[in-house]
Amino acid sequence: MFKENYNVIGVMSGTSLDGVDLAYINFEKKDDWSFKILFSETVHYSSEWVNKLKNGFYLNKNELISLNESYTGLLATIILEFIEKYSLVNIDAICSHGHTILHQPENGFTLQIGNLPKLGSLLNYPIVCDFRVQDVVLGGQGAPLVPIGDQLLFSNYDYCLNLGGFSNMSFEYNGNRIAYDISPVNTVLNYYVNQLGLEYDNKGKIAKSGLLDIDLLEKLNQISFYKEPFPKSLGMEFVHKCIFPIIDSFSLPIEAILRTFVEHIALQIAHNCNSNSKTILITGGGAYHEFLIERIQYYLPKVVLVVPDKQLIEFKEALIFGFLGVLKLRNENNTLASVTGAIRDHSSGVIYNVN
Repeated sequence: MFKENYNVIGVMSGTSLDGVDLAYINFEKKDDWSFKILFSETVHYSSEWVNKLKNGFYLNKNELISLNESYTGLLATIILEFIEKYSLVNIDAICSHGHTILHQPENGFTLQIGNLPKLGSLLNYPIVCDFRVQDVVLGGQGAPLVPIGDQLLFSNYDYCLNLGGFSNMSFEYNGNRIAYDISPVNTVLNYYVNQLGLEYDNKGKIAKSGLLDIDLLEKLNQISFYKEPFPKSLGMEFVHKCIFPIIDSFSLPIEAILRTFVEHIALQIAHNCNSNSKTILITGGGAYHEFLIERIQYYLPKVVLVVPDKQLIEFKEALIFGFLGVLKLRNENNTLASVTGAIRDHSSGVIYNVN
């Protein structure tokens, strides 16, 4: 007989390199699932770690093994400090995504570092982690994984849109939950605003000040990925191969690049939404980019864009990876074939330290 209540720590590190998101959550199962985020925190990476993770894409096999080892240690330290800071005692599991370094589902490969068995021995709590690998083995994209949480925790919205390193969206389609990546967001915006000596474009003010370059916008919109059918997902490989070379070939001021790429993001999101929908829940760091939200609203004038409270904006993915861990502990499906393209729904992840 399964429990009705679970207290878990959800841990997430995204491609935008903001840091490690941690959330201590209570999940309760009655007729439906409900949740409460009790404590949450983002632990920012040092500049040294930002560079290590940013450049992980270029490492050879032995260097990746070393990075995985050291990152697992870093993650364990961050989680232990979170437990100590909030005096957490009742912990059913720590559910950690790790950090994506390589994502090549077309080659049957994805790598999230920080998921080594060492994490279990360093933390000495039940661990559920490495959620993407099994799906890729089963022929899926290994992404996005959040939609099962959207379906079971946020079903009152027509669309759930995440604006993180990449934009992705989930919704009901012909009786199935569908989700896929749409376009890069902060992986590109932050890259160019970093060249101005800033971490991010506060509320999108710099982008708003720039001039829209129609030629660049057209070139970006012609990228073949946008015409491919779902399921589909994106990784940093796509940004390095398809996005940066196009943008850099135009030799534009940073302000114009940001302005044009915001328009590109908004257009791609609008193309993937039914304009007759009622509500879109928007979370992720891009929810603070007021100019981007303004441009999405411009293309979807009849749709109510719901930007929730700060805690849900910032910790929805940590929340849902906590939820994926709970489903894995219950041996229930936490990955949907309708979303990833795998051969079947399945219960994904690896469990350490469970007797």
